[in-house]
This record gives sequence, C-alpha cells and structure tokens, in this order.
Amino acid sequence: MSLRELLPTLREWQADGAGVGRAVLIRAFQSSPRRPGAVLLATDDGRIAGSVSGGCVEGATAEEVRRARHDGRSRVIRYGISDDLAWDVGLACGGIIDVLVEGEVRPEAIAAAEAAALGGPGGALLIPLPADAPGDELVQAEGGGGEPAAEAQLVHAIDEAPADLRVAVQAALTEDLSSVVRDRTERQWLVEAYAAPPRLVVVGAVHAALPLVRFAAELGYRTVLVDRRATFASEERTAEADEVHLAWPEDAFAAIGLHPGDSVAILSHDTKLDEPAIVGALRAGCRYVGAIGSRKTQAERRERLLAAGLTEADLARLRGPVGLDLGGRAPAEVALAVMAEITADRYGASGGPMGRRTQPSKEA
Repeated sequence: MSLRELLPTLREWQADGAGVGRAVLIRAFQSSPRRPGAVLLATDDGRIAGSVSGGCVEGATAEEVRRARHDGRSRVIRYGISDDLAWDVGLACGGIIDVLVEGEVRPEAIAAAEAAALGGPGGALLIPLPADAPGDELVQAEGGGGEPAAEAQLVHAIDEAPADLRVAVQAALTEDLSSVVRDRTERQWLVEAYAAPPRLVVVGAVHAALPLVRFAAELGYRTVLVDRRATFASEERTAEADEVHLAWPEDAFAAIGLHPGDSVAILSHDTKLDEPAIVGALRAGCRYVGAIGSRKTQAERRERLLAAGLTEADLARLRGPVGLDLGGRAPAEVALAVMAEITADRYGASGGPMGRRTQPSKEA
C-alpha cells in the first residue's frame, strides 16, 4: 500500500497522539510481492499498517522504525540475503529488497499524499538516502548506522527537479513509479511517486458496471460513470461511483477532461453510446479502451468506426470483446474479467496463469 492509501489510518493514529514512523520499499531484486513506493507505518505502541513485503519482514521492519524513532537516524536496510551474510530475516519469495526506515512520516510526504488522494496534481518527493545505503548491486551491505534524516524536496513538474533526476521524476509523475537514482556526485536519491490515482471511466451504468466500480475503487482507482439514460444512471444505482455524468459520452469526456492516462470500459450495449465513446476514447489516446459485445458485434462495429474516421491503427488498440476470458457470465464475473484485463494492461502483463510465466515476476 502507498502512503496515499494509508492516510485514513495515519490521521487516526495522529489524532490519538501516537508517535508514528514509516518504512518505504525503495528497491527490489528478483521476485518481490510489492512495488517500490510501498509503505509500512509503525507506532511506538506496537501498531502497524501497510506492507513492504508479503508479510515476511514486517515485524522486523516495524522494530527498525521504532529504533529510528528512538535514535533519530534514518537507515536503508537490505532484507533477503542469507542470515550468515547480513540480516536475520529472509524473504520466502526468494527476493531481495531495500527498505528506507525513517523515524517520522515526513510532512512533505503527507501533503503530497493528501493532494494525490484528492485527484490533485501529481508530485515526486526527492529524498537523499543515507551515505551508507546499499547500492544497486547484489553485494553485502556494509554499515547500517544511518544518519539524521536529510531534507527532502517535493516537486510537481520536471523542470523543478535537478537535471540528473528528471527521468525518474518523469516516471514518478506519469507512471506512479518510485525509484532510486544517483546524481552526478553519486549520491543516491529516492524519487517517491505521488501521482494522482488512476481513473476508470465506465460508459453505461448497466448491471456489470456496478461491481466494476467497486472492484476499481478497491484497487485505488477514481471512478466515473457515464450514461445518457436516467433510468440506468439513477442516484440509487450509481452511489458508489466518485462521479456520475448523465450525458452523452462526448459531452461527459469534455467535462472530465479525458486524457491518455485514463482507462475506459464501454459497457452500455447501445450503439448510440458505445460508438461515440469508442471514438472519443481512442482519439484521446487513453491507455486502455475496451468495449463489450460479441465477436460478431465487434466486426460489424469495426466497419462503422472506420467510416467514422478511425484508422486500422486506432482499432488495433481497442479491446473487444472486453475483458479476459474467465468463463463467467454473471455481472460480477464480467466486471472481474474487465478489471483483470485493465490491471494486466496497466502492468504490461499477459493475463495468463502465473505458473506459465517464462520470466520471474517482480510484482508477486
């Protein structure tokens, strides 16, 4: 979980007067259950929230957070090396991770997470790592004494960052990707991503759209429902969506500022809604565009979309029939198939069984 997702817990603990520190996964080698940027919070009285692994090192990491709170020194700790080489903890998944441990939750990080949670402009927090932090080679980590936390810089645009960190800042702002990079002096920096949450636009408030909104919300998406039909887009049916637009797709897309970072699932089963939505989403360059309908429907639709001015290259980006082949037909099963395909697309994965992967996963 990112700090953005942990904000409600953090606010609750701070309201209780608890002392809170954090750990951030900054680098993963081989297999790791979490992405860089995953956060664990720990309090002085023993509470923890979030995760930097699949549960393998959380207890030890929480103890390191409390140690940092006690001595005021930040550290980068490498987990996963065999016990006789380094630390007392290994990862069952066989991976190796580096974790930044801090005795406080930086105010800049809280401000960036709050802005991102509200859909505001993305940010990247630039944190200089302790001088004895391990590097990007799999060698024994020396030191570990840590040092007082250095000042961090929150940036919202590429040109606000030092030139040698800008590639990483670009990835943080556009892909929500945290990473560690070196500047020209060889100092290591954590570029911690605080991008706005991804957005899923669902056209057609049909039965499958309702569980799809719930699944997307659980995965951290901001959800928008679009339907011209008042019966489908009633307040009672659409209460779980973040936004509802009772409008034609082209008008709704203009109102929300549809952009390339959005995913669009078109489920209305109404040509008057489906096809303008497909045209608008593909022309906006959205990262995922999927439309419901059988193969026959897709073939018939294709001719009309070409006549409407889309190109073969445009149509090659259209996912249809929408979703992965999970075999289910119930609304929730259709929604699961759609959300699974969106997730696979987001991470560049095949969507096939994990057991058939030919390369080790960095995500699980």
